[in-house]
Amino acid sequence: MLDASYYTSPPVYLRQPLDYHLYTPIPSANFLPSTSDSHFVPPSHALRQLLQKRSETIRQIAPIGSNLPEELQGYHTLVPLEPTTGDRRKLGNWHSTVYRAINSTDGLPYALRRIENYRLMHQSAFNAIEIWSSIRHPSIVAVKEAFTTRSFNDDSLVFVHAYHADAETLFDVHLKPKPPSMQTHSYQHGRSSHLQAHLPKIIPERTIWSYIVQIASAIKKVHEVGQAVRNIDVTKILLTGQNRIRISCCGIIDVLMYDMAQDMMILQQQDLNMFGRLIFSLCCNNITATSGQNIQKSLDFIGRNYSAELKEVAMWFTSRMAPIRTINMFLDKINAKIVSEMEEALNGNDRLETELLSELENARLVRLLCKFGFINERPEFAREPRWSETGDRYIIKLFRDYVFHQVDERGNPVVNLSHVLTCLNKLDAGTDEKIMLVARDEQSCLIVSYREIKHCVELAFG
Repeated sequence: MLDASYYTSPPVYLRQPLDYHLYTPIPSANFLPSTSDSHFVPPSHALRQLLQKRSETIRQIAPIGSNLPEELQGYHTLVPLEPTTGDRRKLGNWHSTVYRAINSTDGLPYALRRIENYRLMHQSAFNAIEIWSSIRHPSIVAVKEAFTTRSFNDDSLVFVHAYHADAETLFDVHLKPKPPSMQTHSYQHGRSSHLQAHLPKIIPERTIWSYIVQIASAIKKVHEVGQAVRNIDVTKILLTGQNRIRISCCGIIDVLMYDMAQDMMILQQQDLNMFGRLIFSLCCNNITATSGQNIQKSLDFIGRNYSAELKEVAMWFTSRMAPIRTINMFLDKINAKIVSEMEEALNGNDRLETELLSELENARLVRLLCKFGFINERPEFAREPRWSETGDRYIIKLFRDYVFHQVDERGNPVVNLSHVLTCLNKLDAGTDEKIMLVARDEQSCLIVSYREIKHCVELAFG
């Protein structure tokens, strides 16, 4: 008769803590509220929608019948980003059109601004583009290159800049009149409808200060390298994110007006004058706020709707007491706002890192799932002993059933994402925790650890 000690109790397999997590716990909401709005980063759900919308925009194709060149100096898949007929904006005295195109070398999208019917007389005019292509600043749309082409059946000059999907100009966002809409009102004896005009809304002062700091920082960068921006205008500054702006079209004026050489100090003074007019336009919702007799009315409007500090900044650009101004003098006046802007930028960076943490493990688990797809039940190796459902690959198949094909006591499939993520994370970590794998006919079972299963996967995939 066998000793009672022979009948040992079944082994107990302790659940070990995970070494990896698909969803990393986010910091306390008291520190980084991921569901609330911040100055530069929208709430989590809005941020995801924004990025998905940008991804869709990048992959859009040109309308049928656009008659665009199939290839343009190494760029293909051109898509117009603004109307090519009707009421069109000008860049100086020239008609221009902006396209999005894919670079054949790196596969990335770029913005191509075409200047129509312009014949370049001096190849040395492109020297300015070489200087601008070396300037990198978060508030300047990066310049890549420029070239001439006859692919549009004319003499065209094309400037290539970085592409920011779904970007809009400050004019379109804040100053452009919105079309009237039909408003319906209910009364005691019926209903009445009429067209309601939409007047531009006053821009919040916090937003204007953010714009001022970003533009001033960009001007400082350009002036330090001995250049001038020359296009500080509401139609040339892009809103590329929540309260994030970038100056576009940099370097274009330098090429177009190459024959009209001007003193760089004068051009930099003009940058500051344009900057002042831009501040007035944003505060007053009017691009003619500084023209003619409007200047005093504009100052009164700013005084009624904004702080005395913002009004003082606007007056600094219009004052004639100090004819020679520099961007460093202006930055000294707004140093407190610069500190505030830096705090918001750092908070936004923390928010983005938190969002990234929640997605960090996705690629790792997808690679693991792809390995399962490559290994399990390959039809071309059905009769190959090395790929038969025995040995290492049989264990992998049983593990797949353990993860994805479990059923409850009623025979219904168990769809438990938490179970799937837990198993995959432990497999990737190769823990010593053991599990019992049961064959589909329930005639055999195996007790193996995640470390052993991981070794089987590496052998089969390798």
